[in-house]
Amino acid sequence: MEKIFEERKSVRSFKNKPVEEGKIRGIVEAINSAPSAGNLQAYRVFYTTKKEIISKIAEACWQEWIEEAPVVFVFFADPKISGAKYGERGRALYSIQDATIACAYAQLQASSLGLGACWVGAFDDTKIKEIFAARELIPVAVLPVGYPNEKPSPREKKNRAVEF
Repeated sequence: MEKIFEERKSVRSFKNKPVEEGKIRGIVEAINSAPSAGNLQAYRVFYTTKKEIISKIAEACWQEWIEEAPVVFVFFADPKISGAKYGERGRALYSIQDATIACAYAQLQASSLGLGACWVGAFDDTKIKEIFAARELIPVAVLPVGYPNEKPSPREKKNRAVEF
């Protein structure tokens, strides 16, 4: 298995150290390179290093540890974009998949840059939308990123791929 997949762990404790602008740009480039349905890129990503906004995100996620992260990315699906081309399936599924793939790329890129991250899917949709004035978008994932202040143990993964 590739080293990046072996090394990626969910990190929920971060050092009090900012993430360099070049590394943030690297994560943004990975996000922008993610494949998407019809190459429509039916998602929006907001990121912040502002502690007051990160605090609001942590509160909306019911998870205080997020406040330790020096940068937080928030991924939204934009159902209007894919819905215009693919109808209901685009609105209900493809835009969600696009945002999910973009978040996975960001998480792997963060790991490859020596950073830690943890995918967060538990949040109050309404509060997350309010923070970013994103009424027409669907929040999909929150990704706190920073230098790890912990080294999580490897976890056993099940084989979910079955030849048919």
